[in-house]
Amino acid sequence: MATEGQAEYESVLCVKPEVCVYRIPPRASNRAIRAADWKLDAPDWTGRMRVTARGKVAYVKLEDKISGELFAQAPVDEYPGITVETVSDSSRYFVLRIQDDNGRSAFIGIGFGDRGDAFDFNVALQDHFKWVKQEDEFKKQAQEPDTTPKLDLGFKEGQTITLNIGQSKKRDRSRPQSSGGFGLLPPPPGGKLAPPPSARSTNHNTQPSAGGSDTGSYPKARRASLPVARTR
Repeated sequence: MATEGQAEYESVLCVKPEVCVYRIPPRASNRAIRAADWKLDAPDWTGRMRVTARGKVAYVKLEDKISGELFAQAPVDEYPGITVETVSDSSRYFVLRIQDDNGRSAFIGIGFGDRGDAFDFNVALQDHFKWVKQEDEFKKQAQEPDTTPKLDLGFKEGQTITLNIGQSKKRDRSRPQSSGGFGLLPPPPGGKLAPPPSARSTNHNTQPSAGGSDTGSYPKARRASLPVARTR
């Protein structure tokens, strides 16, 4: 936003390549405006429309399609308002109050061949004045004094505080654990280990004889006496 005394830049809000202009009959006091009362099949002028903004004011400019020469423009201070009005029987037509450099104004009718163009024109004006309303609220809040109570966290005169800083206790060291998957069992009470059970033989084999024979207790085989044949 430009400050007072400086020229404000002009921004383009919407551009439509074709718009039709109609002469409208005098307005009836209590009658709604209807586009059907216009000569819709014979527009009085056809050209391009540009919607621009300079500061808080929007401008609807009707220009020649080729040369860009200005045909008419309507400064819009608020929307919806008297400068741009909708008709009762169509969403593609509007009543526009144009104004020249000398301040003289007149009402004309404008219309779009495409319903989407009429929608974009309507939204461009709505968004601009929504932004204007937000800017006014921000300025109003900035100028108003802050009446909310402030929290005082400072010490009053003579006020003291006491801090108890205790020594941290040493943590008991935990018993180290074996790194393996199985831990050692604790010793029995008294600190003595029980003797291992006596070795007992689980078989009935006898020990080998002192002569070194490894036949064990197997009985010895008897030698049979064979008769000897005598020769004559």
